[in-house]
Amino acid sequence: MSSSTTLPSVLRPAGRGGAPSARARPPAARVLSNPASARISRVAGLFRRNARAKHRRFLVEGPQGVREAVRHAPGRVLDVYLTEAALERHGEIWDEAVAAGLYVHVTTQQVMDAMSPDAQGLLAVVATEETTGSEALTTALDGARLVAVLAQAQDPGNAGTIIRAADAAGADAVVLVRGSVDPTAPKVVRSTAGSLFHLPVVTGVALDDAVTALHSAGLTVLAADGRGDLDLFEAESLLEAPSAWLLGNEAHGLPSEALSRADAVVSIPIYGKAESLNVAAAAAVCLYASARAQAWGAGPGPGPPQTHSSSQIASAARPGPSSPSMSRAIRRARERMPSSARAWRTSAAQSVLRASFCDTSLAEPKATQR
Repeated sequence: MSSSTTLPSVLRPAGRGGAPSARARPPAARVLSNPASARISRVAGLFRRNARAKHRRFLVEGPQGVREAVRHAPGRVLDVYLTEAALERHGEIWDEAVAAGLYVHVTTQQVMDAMSPDAQGLLAVVATEETTGSEALTTALDGARLVAVLAQAQDPGNAGTIIRAADAAGADAVVLVRGSVDPTAPKVVRSTAGSLFHLPVVTGVALDDAVTALHSAGLTVLAADGRGDLDLFEAESLLEAPSAWLLGNEAHGLPSEALSRADAVVSIPIYGKAESLNVAAAAAVCLYASARAQAWGAGPGPGPPQTHSSSQIASAARPGPSSPSMSRAIRRARERMPSSARAWRTSAAQSVLRASFCDTSLAEPKATQR
């Protein structure tokens, strides 16, 4: 069987009047048709972690992920593969890839299935970015105001979703501490929906080193945990400071060492009958709460009313190292407690946050609710 055939002319559109279009596909394009070829086998092998580590590259599956890789990290994209049907549906990805000087290959559906059953007709091979270790973390934290830190996250879907949520909330970086899932694993990459190429994702750092670097960068370290004395929705002034959220393992939550290193331990209240939120949903709530508070704090005017008490802030503080921004946030919290606080808590914006998005370990136990 031939490994390639000529690309059908229907996939090489002409401009008006029959003249070649400026965005026409190259007439010499070929269709890869041999699913047993060495090239296809090498690409499929990147599903294995040892192959990704050895060759320093990984797979990006699906139109959204490939599109974002081509747009935001073209220098790392080694090859783009798409089926004839995907070429018809997502011709703009082909055009952007060709304009960026990337290697683009059209394949049969059989070949695409041999490389990935979840690619939806579009697949890219991307070089792994060197964002591992303390030096990479220091670079990523330069000027950062919002960071998500995953402590021993094992579920690839949750890890990818948290990266996506961090990107959506405007976070500056995500840190996967040592022992967490590989961020280049296919399911993680798919779950990010392209956000992996929008912000630094740092790996290979021990928890203690990560917390030390966060404090050195002037970030308040907040732990999301059901044991926290501070209600997330009563911590507006605290959230205004540049901050990093510590998020625990899906099954076991945060270890005691992480709680002891945090500046404050914050819980998310459960208002309905749900047992809990999973860790990805909790991350979205926490990150958006910080993003909203920072936006209010940076803008003109007095900002939203505060609903926490100085005793709550004091009890939430932990004996670990505290940053200057933490101290400033606590002072502001003690100074700003208007009588309208309780009214704001039931505002429409607050209701959206409650309803939008933990794991039992991250949610405040129902028995302790007011």
